[in-house]
Amino acid sequence: MIQVLRHPTFAALFTAQVAALLGTGLLTIALGLLAYDLAEGRAGAVLGTALTIKMVAYVGLSPVAQALVQHLPRRAVLITADLVRAAVALCLPFVTEIWQIYTLIFVLQAASATFTPAFQATIPDVLPDEEEYTRALSLSRLAYDIENLASPALAGLLLTVMSYNWLFLGTVAGFVTSALLIWRAQVPVAPNHTAHKPFSERLTRGIRIYLATPRLRGLLALNMTAAAASAFVLVNTVVLVRSYMGGTESDLALALGAYGAGSMAMALALPRVLDAVRDRPVMITGAFGLAAIAGLLGVLILQGLSWTWLLIGWASLGALYSAVLTPSGRLLRRSAHAEDRPAVFAAQFALSHACWLFTYPMAGWAGAVWGLGPTFLFLATVGLLSALLALRVWPSGTPDVVPHDHPDLPPDHPHLRAHRNGRRHAHAFVIDDEHRVWPTNG
Repeated sequence: MIQVLRHPTFAALFTAQVAALLGTGLLTIALGLLAYDLAEGRAGAVLGTALTIKMVAYVGLSPVAQALVQHLPRRAVLITADLVRAAVALCLPFVTEIWQIYTLIFVLQAASATFTPAFQATIPDVLPDEEEYTRALSLSRLAYDIENLASPALAGLLLTVMSYNWLFLGTVAGFVTSALLIWRAQVPVAPNHTAHKPFSERLTRGIRIYLATPRLRGLLALNMTAAAASAFVLVNTVVLVRSYMGGTESDLALALGAYGAGSMAMALALPRVLDAVRDRPVMITGAFGLAAIAGLLGVLILQGLSWTWLLIGWASLGALYSAVLTPSGRLLRRSAHAEDRPAVFAAQFALSHACWLFTYPMAGWAGAVWGLGPTFLFLATVGLLSALLALRVWPSGTPDVVPHDHPDLPPDHPHLRAHRNGRRHAHAFVIDDEHRVWPTNG
């Protein structure tokens, strides 16, 4: 898998991603300490509101940002977004009011909603070979998991010699380093065949392609399964370990580390698995596994969860989460032409975070009102229903090459000429201007 880093452009972009992730990790820790200084007992509410603002920005602004910047050079968009995030991080140490945190977090997440889909859509152009791209996706998953482990350790080390305000400068350094690496990389120019289209068409194009493609409708349902199980882990692990099990802060770190280790192990294994097995069986199996393990853990929490089963369960959830989401980039790449990929990646970014926007508050609110066991059982049910929906909307055996007709196209249309003037022909099918609906009989 590491061989893909021999590609100089991908190596630079991957290093930029790691730098930005480390900066984001430091920001998360410093922001929690800042919220405690400003709000003390209400720090949790402040952070919960900031997290909600983040999700609202991701869901609402990602398609809008993609439509606005589509005609601009890709490299310039990525660098500008990084520099905006660095500027926001530079302002945070000087915050004195809670509303200022909310405002700055909204600006920072708006920049992230611009950066992330554009960055993700760049990688398929850098690595056109599917095997290399699969390995790049696994590396990206590993980068997220390593950041979850490395950022707290780095922050803890730095906090022994400096105040938390200096962590914001680490965030600035991460985003600036990312911008410099992107500036030096040979970022491919994005195809721009849709830039002349009306803004409303560019705004909705990604969502329209996404929802018209069976495999992507299935992916949306699988996103909900992944979010339902993982939201409980991210929101309630601290309550489960400290309050229910009487554990220490070190026990909390170990539990979250088990989740991250499971995800990393699956990310390392997936390239070889996906060489032999198609995406759908891997992702569907992972989704049903997530629902089953979540339900089992919910029952065990009601009966008295042991420490051993907590670690095994969390590692299993991390591995299955990675199995569901790591191959998603392959589906997105396969489902759009190069010029439409930014819009489709933006649609995935927005719709997947809409799932988190539902499951995050549900995990927190229900956990406080119903208790942790019933909440995990409820989220497991949500995950199971979503996995069943994925089975229905993404049927087994859905082919990439689909026979279809074009009764609406004139005989001299370039698309028909490209296929020997045949109104009925077959090719790798994606939704575009000539193919606006998926064929229902073939």
